[in-house]
Amino acid sequence: MNATALAARLLTERPRPRGIAGWRHAHWLAVGTVCLGAFLGQLDASVIALVFPALGRHFGAGFAAVEWVALAYLLVLVALLAPIGWLSDLVGRKTMYIGGFAVFGLSSLGAGFAGSLWILVACRAVQAVGAAMMQANSVALVARGVPEHAMRRALGIQAAAQGLGLALGPSLGGLLVEHASWQWVFWVNVPIAVFGIVAGWYLLPRTRTCTPGAAATPRDSEPRAPRFDLPGMLLLTGATTALLLALSTASGLPLPGWAVAVLLLASVVLALALVRQERRAARPILAPGLVNTPGVRSGLVVALIGYLLLFCPLVLGPVLLTGAGVSTAAAGLVVTLLPAAFAVAATVGGALLPRGWSDLARCRFGAGLAGVGLLLFALLPVSGATVAAPLLVAGYGLGLLLPANNALVMRAIPAECSAVGGGMVNMARSLGTALGMALSVLGVHLAGAASGGRTVLIVLAVVAVAATALTRPAPTGARPSAATR
Repeated sequence: MNATALAARLLTERPRPRGIAGWRHAHWLAVGTVCLGAFLGQLDASVIALVFPALGRHFGAGFAAVEWVALAYLLVLVALLAPIGWLSDLVGRKTMYIGGFAVFGLSSLGAGFAGSLWILVACRAVQAVGAAMMQANSVALVARGVPEHAMRRALGIQAAAQGLGLALGPSLGGLLVEHASWQWVFWVNVPIAVFGIVAGWYLLPRTRTCTPGAAATPRDSEPRAPRFDLPGMLLLTGATTALLLALSTASGLPLPGWAVAVLLLASVVLALALVRQERRAARPILAPGLVNTPGVRSGLVVALIGYLLLFCPLVLGPVLLTGAGVSTAAAGLVVTLLPAAFAVAATVGGALLPRGWSDLARCRFGAGLAGVGLLLFALLPVSGATVAAPLLVAGYGLGLLLPANNALVMRAIPAECSAVGGGMVNMARSLGTALGMALSVLGVHLAGAASGGRTVLIVLAVVAVAATALTRPAPTGARPSAATR
């Protein structure tokens, strides 16, 4: 079999077995497969914070270097979500999604065997490629495979799977590090990825029926979409990488002192070049016209702030708790309360609020509640018992804030731009996560674990209160987007 025939075979999506495809509830099997990828991606995002101390001891590296195990993953994810979504339209979303499981599983296996910190960072970057292949296609697979009447419920189940992965990450990471080794934090992904490949092959519907070289179908004969905005992607990646490298250098990464100023200047220059590029690109990844739509810009900022508020405590919590004499496993269980409360509030938390509350009211109440929780975390003595309640309050507030804010953003975006808008929300989420980790490490480096961590938490509480003023209602008469219909 030559290379062309092999590529055609690999890129041809196979239909589901007839017995599965004909079952009237088969769409829920597809939703379950998508939930598996959503669970795995969020599990890996939250589990990594518990591994930082173990990685520092194993490789003899400082906190600023170790954090790049997480930052490399997030940067690649931000860079690839948009281009992989574009490529999936050409190759097929089922093919790309199953391939994501394969890339994620193989890179997780390699990460566990990494002989140096920078090999581990490289494996994490490859992991992010697999995660992007899954994340860029998950919502589209649900939308294609589920009847209209079940769409809202299916997306809610997917959100619950993400919340479950986010909630289990810290406790699972703490248990694996304390009772096995840090390698198992990565190896545990391998069997899940294998199961995902098999499930995707048999349970996901085809999203593309033509094969390379075959006669064009009506879908293939439609006018080609504008070329992907590669310069925009490279400028976005360069600007964010330079900013995070500057923060890491200030946090103790072994680079010359003048490098901070150079990196910050590079970040500003690349950001300005990105704005110019996006204004003239045929298919911009950030769509300046869309960003300037009333309610969208402020909503994206709030989305970034929300995930910054969520992931800063996930990094700081284990540092503060273990520094106070709490075991790694116990610290993981306590920190789990934050994403667990987030998941509960994101799915059923609205039931505890007054029935007539709008999304805007939920945003403002959730942001204020998160600020109260973070302030209590900063001021109370650090122990497993005293930290639990503030984490629950903060997590619950963020679980009210972020879904309501995302609904406001998508409601403000015209229906024909919903895919681009969803991609920008995902970028804001990933950038907020990356900044949350980087700022946590910077605070600990500048002022020590205890005082630096408390200072960062107080600043976060102030930022949470500021977010209440940033939230804006969707403009009157805005066309509903596909995500909210």
